[in-house]
Amino acid sequence: MSAILALAPTAPATPVLPSPVAYVRSGDVYVSSGPAEKRITTGGGYARPRWSPDGRQLAVLKSGRLWIMKADGSGLRRLTNRAAAGASWSPDGKWLAFASLSCTGGPGVYRISTTSPSPKPEVLFPRDCRGEDLPDEPAPQPATGSLIDRLRTDGAVAWSPDGKQIAFRGGECDAIYDDCLSVGTVASGAERTLAAFGGGGLQNSGFAVVPAWRRDGGRLAFTVYQKGETAAENQPVHIVEVDLRNGKKRTIGVPMDREPAYLDGNRVLVTGENGGASWVLLVDLKTGARVPFHLGSQPAVRSR
Repeated sequence: MSAILALAPTAPATPVLPSPVAYVRSGDVYVSSGPAEKRITTGGGYARPRWSPDGRQLAVLKSGRLWIMKADGSGLRRLTNRAAAGASWSPDGKWLAFASLSCTGGPGVYRISTTSPSPKPEVLFPRDCRGEDLPDEPAPQPATGSLIDRLRTDGAVAWSPDGKQIAFRGGECDAIYDDCLSVGTVASGAERTLAAFGGGGLQNSGFAVVPAWRRDGGRLAFTVYQKGETAAENQPVHIVEVDLRNGKKRTIGVPMDREPAYLDGNRVLVTGENGGASWVLLVDLKTGARVPFHLGSQPAVRSR
């Protein structure tokens, strides 16, 4: 009589994606579109890779400042000495928007040329800081503490696909709330509050950070954490998606998912928990199915 062997469950195969994805592991940037991956930086200290619209360059943070490099990691060039948060390319590739200290002493959004040999930051938000002298900036401070502590101060911004708006942490709503997320109109400087915590009659605390636009510009997703007035109102780190046409919100993914990056209209890459570590995972927005992609975090999808 032959023995019956119990087979171990098979891990899901690494998905093959239509576009390369950049992500961070142990402080270095990797690129992959399937099972194989390529490490394109060494030495650590890198964060928030973002593809240029033509896919030929990546913007990155290195030791808290903004740099650009070729898609293979060569040609690294620093754009600014100012402490910066995660950047976002304009759709025409001529500018990078990034967060840094504003003339008000709170978070601000700047843009800087990607083609000028000696670029200088220009203020976008708050609009009242436009035309003012740039404030002095202390040296970048490394992000430390728990995951919640690190996310709370993450000022990564996101430029809309049509180039007309930028989503960012803070804004004029900082005068009312303890923490908030805004969408600002580049031309006019007008702002719209999408999420708010504490102050203004709100009996909660928390944050909304790391926004990402769907490619058609109709939806915006971001990472949220909330402590409510009661334990029943507490919400762990998770992802919220808002329909910008009607303001309706929904949760996508599962608790501890964060840092969304749309692959297309039906799928999103997130940083999530897998086997006790942070992984980039592919999430189906219709079925909720989740497939591990690669060990790492902070995914960014190349648009071409």
